[in-house]
Amino acid sequence: MARAWRLGDNINTDQIIPGRYNVTMDRAQLAKHCLCEYRPDFAAGVKAGDVLVAGRNFGCGSSREHAAVALKATGLAAVIAASFARIFYRNAINIGLPVLIAPDAAAVLEDGGEITIDIAAGSIRDLTHERMFRAEPLPEFVQRIVEAGGIIPLVRQQGRLTAPV
Repeated sequence: MARAWRLGDNINTDQIIPGRYNVTMDRAQLAKHCLCEYRPDFAAGVKAGDVLVAGRNFGCGSSREHAAVALKATGLAAVIAASFARIFYRNAINIGLPVLIAPDAAAVLEDGGEITIDIAAGSIRDLTHERMFRAEPLPEFVQRIVEAGGIIPLVRQQGRLTAPV
């Protein structure tokens, strides 16, 4: 069971992690400042396995992967949104952060609500109101990337990358 953290439409990468914190890739530091201006209670309150729920165009803005890294570093199980900015979506997949497109769920899931998700099946269950939602299923190769923890760990598992990155 996870807590839903609700955000609005057009949340940009600078709202996810302000530019002044993008001088490091230290995951703990990025997590500590994640959503610090937009949702000051988030970093201190998020628990491993929680889920972020957002509206349209989540992750718009810069192409830096810091935003996806900051979210993943907080322990989020996934981000559910009505839609994602293209570059953020790809960055999230590259680092193994599950991103689910589910407009119906994104429209009604409540902040603080209890939910469960099954990423492989694309199912979202709202335990607060006993509702089920479907997300667009992740293609099999994307599921493999997410399960491996990102594209680099997947390539390492396949034995195709041996040098440090």
